[in-house]
Amino acid sequence: MAYPKHLQAFVKLGDLFAKFCESNTTNLDIWAQKLENCMSEATIQNAWFTKENLLYALKNWGTLLNEREILDWQSQYPQTGGHIKTIAVIMAGNIPLVGFHDFLCVVLSGNRVLAKLSSNDTVLLPFIGEFLMANDAGLKDKIEFTEGKMIGFDAVIATGSNNTGRYFEYYFGQYPHIIRRNRNSVAVLTHDTTETQLEGLGNDVFRYFGLGCRSVSKLFVPKGYPLDALFNALFPWKTVLEHHKYVNNYDYNKAVYLMSDSKILDNGFLILKEDSNYGSPIATLFFEYYDDKEDLAKRLDAEAEAIQCVVSEGFTDSEIPFGQTQSPKLSDYADGIDTMKFLCQLEDGPRELNP
Repeated sequence: MAYPKHLQAFVKLGDLFAKFCESNTTNLDIWAQKLENCMSEATIQNAWFTKENLLYALKNWGTLLNEREILDWQSQYPQTGGHIKTIAVIMAGNIPLVGFHDFLCVVLSGNRVLAKLSSNDTVLLPFIGEFLMANDAGLKDKIEFTEGKMIGFDAVIATGSNNTGRYFEYYFGQYPHIIRRNRNSVAVLTHDTTETQLEGLGNDVFRYFGLGCRSVSKLFVPKGYPLDALFNALFPWKTVLEHHKYVNNYDYNKAVYLMSDSKILDNGFLILKEDSNYGSPIATLFFEYYDDKEDLAKRLDAEAEAIQCVVSEGFTDSEIPFGQTQSPKLSDYADGIDTMKFLCQLEDGPRELNP
C-alpha cells in the first residue's frame, strides 16, 4: 500500500461525483451546489467543456474513486512514509480534469502537490482541493495551486505539446521528472469489426470533441473496407454540429482541403482523409489502408512513442476495446509511465522517466 492515510477523502469525493451525476439539480447539498456552480464557470471559461462532457468526466471519476478500486490499485506499490517531497505538477487543459490523475497519485503517494493549472481549466481542480481539505484536515499542507513561478519543489510531472516538452526539459531536466508530449490514439478495423464496435468507436472519436490524447484521430482499415458502414455507425454523433467551435473547425478544415484539392470523404459533420500522420485536426479523422495485420503491428510497435491507445479486437495485447478509450482505469498511466512507481521511488535519487 502506497499511502492509504488520505484515502477516505477521495472516497467521499467519488461519492459526491456519483450522487451529483445521478441527481437532479433541484435537490443538491452545499457541496453539490458548489460543484454545479463550478461546472457553469468552467463552461464559460472553456467552451469545449460542455456540461455533457463535464458530467461524463465526473461520472468516470465517481466510478473509480471508491475504496475497493483505490485499495486494489495502491496494493501494487510499497508503503511510503519517509520525507515528504513537493511535486510540481504542470497540467494540461485540453479535456476536463485531465490533470486530476497526477494530482491523485501525488497525494496518495504521501507527497505534497504544487499544481500549476492550465489557463483553460482553472475551476474544477481548486474545487476538488477545497473539498478534500474540508474532509481531511491533514491535506491542508499537502495541496497548493499556483499561478506564479514554481519554486521549492523536488520533482516535476509536466504535460504539454512537443514544443513545451522541450521547454520543460530545459528548465526541469535537473530534477527527477516525467515529461509528457504529444500522443494520439488509433483504431484498427477489420472486415469482422461489428456495427456495435463501430458505434462504440464514435465515443472514442467524438467524446471531448477529439481533443484528448486518448481520442482516436487515426484509423487503419483493410483494403476494400466499406467506409460507408463507418459513417452510418457514427451518425448519432451528428449532434456535435450543435457546438459552434466544432462547426467552425469543421467548416475551416473542409475549406482548406477543398482548396488544396485533397481527396476527402465527408458526411456533413466529419471529414475522412487518407493521411499517414497520426494527429488529425478537429472534425477530421485520418485513415490509412493496410494489407497485413502483422506488418501493421510491427509498424505501430516501432512508432509506439507517438501512440497513446490502440483500439482494436484481437490485434495487440495492450489494445483497448471499442468505446472505452475515455474511461481509463486508475492503473492506466499516460504514455505508459507508471506515475505511482515514480513517486514511490523518489527517495532512490535523481532520475528521469521519459517515454
